[in-house]
Amino acid sequence: MFIQTEETPNPATLKFMPGRDVMGDAHPADFPSVEAAANAPLAQALFKVQHVESVFLGRDFITVTKGDAEWQHVKPHVLTAIMDFFVSGLPVINADAALPDAGDGQESQGEDGEIVDTIKELLDTRVRPAVAQDGGDIVFNKYEDGVVFLELRGACAGCPSSTATLKQGVENLLKHFVPVVTEVRAVE
Repeated sequence: MFIQTEETPNPATLKFMPGRDVMGDAHPADFPSVEAAANAPLAQALFKVQHVESVFLGRDFITVTKGDAEWQHVKPHVLTAIMDFFVSGLPVINADAALPDAGDGQESQGEDGEIVDTIKELLDTRVRPAVAQDGGDIVFNKYEDGVVFLELRGACAGCPSSTATLKQGVENLLKHFVPVVTEVRAVE
């Protein structure tokens, strides 16, 4: 098994591409702690690697965020954990487990329903694919009085350029296509 790696805009996070589906067509899954990974054997295996602080599972990639150690010391152990996991034949997520919150946010109802639907469609078609290239995900939380609340996950969470991504990229895109949007804010 050959696993490619890519740097992400977040220097504490690397993107690992095992050359096969990880989550496939299921929603990406974010594991900000070992406790959150209770039903995710792959994430559990990665948390056993010293200095791993969070794990994000995308369609065909894994992003791992480390603590203070240098990547040259952590990366070989992460690569080994990924290879060993896929050889084991264990499921990425336990079949009987509920997936972590996919972050669908508020329902598309009432007078803002059409606005929310448009925002979600723009995020799914124009923003998420670009963010996934950087090893992360962006999730709609809610729309309220012209303000769109979004959650950044994976490599994007805690990334030094995340504010610029939200303000200069996502906010400008949404303002252009949905003129009632006045601002985009990150939620934790």
